[in-house]
Amino acid sequence: MDLKSPLVDWVLLALFLVASVSTMAAQNRSLVRAVRAEALELTAQVESGFAWMGRYVRVLEENDELRRENIALSSQVARTRSIRQQNRELERLLNLRDSSASSLRAARIVTKDIFRRENSLTLDVGRRDSVAEGMPVIHESGIVGTVMLVSEEYARVMPYLNTEFRVSATILPLQAEGIVRWDGERMDRLILDHVVKTEPVKKGQEVVTSGHSDAFPPGRTIGTIDSVRTPPGRSELQIFIRPAVPLHEIRHAFVVLSTPNPRRQALEQQPVGS
Repeated sequence: MDLKSPLVDWVLLALFLVASVSTMAAQNRSLVRAVRAEALELTAQVESGFAWMGRYVRVLEENDELRRENIALSSQVARTRSIRQQNRELERLLNLRDSSASSLRAARIVTKDIFRRENSLTLDVGRRDSVAEGMPVIHESGIVGTVMLVSEEYARVMPYLNTEFRVSATILPLQAEGIVRWDGERMDRLILDHVVKTEPVKKGQEVVTSGHSDAFPPGRTIGTIDSVRTPPGRSELQIFIRPAVPLHEIRHAFVVLSTPNPRRQALEQQPVGS
C-alpha cells in the first residue's frame, strides 16, 4: 500500500488553504483591518479591567496603611492627653500642698472600687507614712473620703460615694448647716439633709465642710447645689449636691495628717444625761 499518496494530498491541501487565506487577506485588507480593530478593542478592555483591579488593590493597601497610621496617631494623642491631665492634676495638688496649713501626705490611688453601695479606694501610703485611721482624704477640688483601714504600706479609704459616709456641711453664703450623705443611687449626686425650708437655698451655691465633723477641717469643698425641692408636709428641704471631685477621674489625693481628738470623741459618744 502506497502511503505517500495521502500524505502528498494533505500537503497539497494545506498549501492551497494557505494560498487561499493569503489571497483573501490581500484582496480584503479592509476586513483584516476590521478584525484587527475588534481584536485591539477586546484586548484593550481586558487590559483596562486588569488595570482597574490593580488600582483597586493598591487603594485597599493604601487604606489599610492609613488605618494603621490613624490608630497609631489616636493612641499617641490619647496618651498625650492622659499625661497632660495627670500633669495638671499633680500641679494642682502641689499648689494645694503649698497653700494648705495642714500637714499633707501625697498618695496615689492604686485601686478604685466604686461600682456598688459600699465603695472604697486604696492609697499607696500607710503607717510608715504617718497615715492613721480616721484621717481625711482630700483633692485639690474638694473632699474625697476618710481613711478606714491602714497597713504599713497601704490605706483603705471610704469615699463620699459610700452609703455609710457622713460629713457635716455648711451652705455658703447662708451658713445654713446640714449633713451630707449618699443614697447609693446616682454617682453624680449627694444629698444634704436637715436644712429647714425657710432657708433661701438656691441652685449653684457652694457646700463646704462645716468644721463640726471630727475628721474634716472647715471650709473644704464638698460640691455645689444642683437642685432644691420642698416636699409637701415636711419642714426640711430636699437638697441635691453635685460633688466637686469626680472620683472616676482622679489618680492622686492627699491625706490630711490629723486625727480626731480622742477626748472629744469620747465626750460625743456619751449618752446625754449620763
